[in-house]
Amino acid sequence: MSGVFVTGTDTGCGKTAISVGLMAALQSRGLRVLGMKPVASGCALTPSGLRNEDALTLQEQGSSREPYERINPYAFAPPIAPHLAATAAGVAIDLAAIVRAYGALDAKANLVVVEGVGGWRVPLGPDFSLSDLPAALELPVILVVGLKLGCLNHALLTAESIQSSDTRLIGWIGNQIDPEMLVLDANLATLANLIEAPCLGVVPWLDHPEPAQVAGYLREAARAGSLSWVG
Repeated sequence: MSGVFVTGTDTGCGKTAISVGLMAALQSRGLRVLGMKPVASGCALTPSGLRNEDALTLQEQGSSREPYERINPYAFAPPIAPHLAATAAGVAIDLAAIVRAYGALDAKANLVVVEGVGGWRVPLGPDFSLSDLPAALELPVILVVGLKLGCLNHALLTAESIQSSDTRLIGWIGNQIDPEMLVLDANLATLANLIEAPCLGVVPWLDHPEPAQVAGYLREAARAGSLSWVG
């Protein structure tokens, strides 16, 4: 399998903006890239069924138009923790079903960018969590750090948890979500010093981040992708 798993320090850290920017950066290198969001809560009911805005954004950025159900196999209406939403819907999230959907996308692309839901340890069921997905999909991980007050603790705890698991943290991306964050450079230097993985890019505050715009800040991630994640 060829792809990468994008997780974040918490909800609202900008995983989707970074994921589609990463897709755009890789596509600019001539790669066929698809996006996937295996589990999503906070979905709107449409004539076609439940749809999640982040998953639709990933679908739109894809190098080919793939069925929504492959991109987002598990969609839940209430904007709550996915295991609670699944319980309310009477659904059990099945890792094997996610692996099958990923395989169908993987067959159509050079690389699949898989976006997580919430943070690294959010539960998906009574006995497994988001952190089990990369191992099941055999994917390395990129950590999106939402740059705001408190990000150092969130980032270091998440990086330590990833690195203590059976997955490989290939790098982190800083994403400024607080336009008035104090001592930004000093925080970035601290992260670079304490996270045992390279910084793949820093995206400044953007009012309306567009994929091509975000891609411009992710050259290292795209370069690593073309060499390490494919084949």
